[in-house]
Amino acid sequence: MLQLTRLSGPVFALNPDLIERAEATPDTVVTLVNGSKYVIRESLAELTDLIRDYRAGIVAAAQSPSADLPQPRRNPELGTVVALRPGEQ
Repeated sequence: MLQLTRLSGPVFALNPDLIERAEATPDTVVTLVNGSKYVIRESLAELTDLIRDYRAGIVAAAQSPSADLPQPRRNPELGTVVALRPGEQ
């Protein structure tokens, strides 16, 4: 989620996957796929940087497995089993 600032002041979180387009008119207006519009304080360049960083973070997290995540184990009767709580077998 991106943390953006409405032009009127409050901060809100926005899922960048729902953004259809963004324009500088001169304020930055974000239009979502459902037609909702938000006017934000961040510039168009800042918004694109935030989106790029967000998506790069997702890719980086997917490429580096964490030691905290349970590792799948194979059970011939059940298929692949992943423990929901670390330490469970």
